[in-house]
Amino acid sequence: MSFAVIRTGGKQYRVVPNGVVRVEKLEAEAGATITFHDVLAVSTEAGLVLGAPVVPGATVTATVLEQARGEKILMLKKRRRKNSRRKRGHRQHETVLRISAIAA
Repeated sequence: MSFAVIRTGGKQYRVVPNGVVRVEKLEAEAGATITFHDVLAVSTEAGLVLGAPVVPGATVTATVLEQARGEKILMLKKRRRKNSRRKRGHRQHETVLRISAIAA
């Protein structure tokens, strides 16, 4: 089972070929192809290769499926005995990717 660890949007994601992953919003339209060069680790049949900080020459190619929004996060602020409360919601913009290939 081959996999890779990529970094995008300040977070790290473990990806596998033909897998679907939701990442922070990327500026790309549906159907576009994106190549990630920030590959932190690659695992193949030969073994695990860790980068310091990235694996040289390794790339991960993905196709954008859609631009979506995540689940709603509710923030509630209440001050006791003052009849004061505030409720806010937030939905993060996300990009849904299908991993096409992992090249080491």
